[in-house]
Amino acid sequence: MTESPEQEPATPGPPSRRTGALSVSLCRDPRDFAGLRPEWQALQRRCATATPFQSHAWLLSWWLSYGRGGRLRVVLVRRGGVLIAAAPLMLVHRPLPLLVPMGGQISDFGDILVDDEQAQTAITALERGLHRAARHAVIELREVRPGAAAERLYEAWTGARRRLADSVCLELPAVPVEEILKRLPAGRAQRARAGLGKIDALKIEDCAVPEHEVPAAVDHLLRLRELERRGSRATVEHHEPRLAEHLARAIRRMVRDGEASLTEFRLDGEVVAASVALHSGYLTGSYLHGAHPGLREKDVDVTTLLLRHEVELAASGGRQVLSLLRGDEPYKNHWRPRAVINQRLLLAPAGLEAALRLRASQAARREIAAGNVGTRLSAAPSFDPALPLVHGATFTAGRLVAGVRKRLRGGAQARVPHPAPPVSAAGATQPVRER
Repeated sequence: MTESPEQEPATPGPPSRRTGALSVSLCRDPRDFAGLRPEWQALQRRCATATPFQSHAWLLSWWLSYGRGGRLRVVLVRRGGVLIAAAPLMLVHRPLPLLVPMGGQISDFGDILVDDEQAQTAITALERGLHRAARHAVIELREVRPGAAAERLYEAWTGARRRLADSVCLELPAVPVEEILKRLPAGRAQRARAGLGKIDALKIEDCAVPEHEVPAAVDHLLRLRELERRGSRATVEHHEPRLAEHLARAIRRMVRDGEASLTEFRLDGEVVAASVALHSGYLTGSYLHGAHPGLREKDVDVTTLLLRHEVELAASGGRQVLSLLRGDEPYKNHWRPRAVINQRLLLAPAGLEAALRLRASQAARREIAAGNVGTRLSAAPSFDPALPLVHGATFTAGRLVAGVRKRLRGGAQARVPHPAPPVSAAGATQPVRER
């Protein structure tokens, strides 16, 4: 259901989204959320800092696959009947009552949507609505990019608040690949050009997948990823049916709306690699890829193949940034990207300050534990250093720590739980983040 809105008196005169009656409401019914699509998309276009993970197609598809009944909490602000702000949240009860962004751990950025031309009015009303929605819960906004709309909400918040560091993301400017190569040391640039020459000599073609072919292409991409990791001890969580279903459904709609590109790379007519890039107004995110192991046997640099395509895709779309998304792995740093640190924003009514402090303390302890685990892993006998930690991991940080302790006590025979292989760019690995 959608709760009855608060209203303020109308101010006469057009346009309505600047001067009409102001209302704040709470959407709790997934069917009502599904019906928001046209006005949600319009709001997203008016929010310059929105990322692809705030698109209606992504959020609705995620909810259909992962949402739990009775947990939806989407705060909406309208002026003159026009949507000017939205906070897509859901309620979780562990480790304490929290309102967290929809999209879960498979979404690299969390944020709210705010009409840029109505920012002050929208933020003030949204803050009031969130106070009502969070009477008994702490609001935890994960993976907030610097400059995001959620930062304005944080600055306007009248209750308890806390800002913590979250994941590291690496970014490149959206320029032709030759401009990227000019940023590199001469030797590295020469090797990259040689890799591109090899790709061109093999006549590997990139083909955009049309909307109606997306489900089959996503399935093939995931099978390519499985081939890449055959023989690994990792649990291939991204082949879990509900995640595969979400990706096929969301990417199909996003391809239709210009919010995603699914590309297949073909050698002698055979699909040997595929990638998904997600788009917003100013950003392209390199999200998911798969490549046949035979490409590396032919000495093809898959990372270079994908990066050239995606950076030029971003540039041709008029976007400013190609984000390599979460993780600061060495292969990304070869391209001299800029590091951007996401934020974790905690907000609560004044009466829940103790709960907010508890949640902040829990988060800090997990970060310390993760650092200690990494230090001890490097010294563990026979331990595989390529531990793939990613989006959508189906175990908690607590299980990881417990498994590592068992491994360190028991030597090489003890097993540490492995999460899914990465679903962001070019084999990226990700830090475990527990919600």
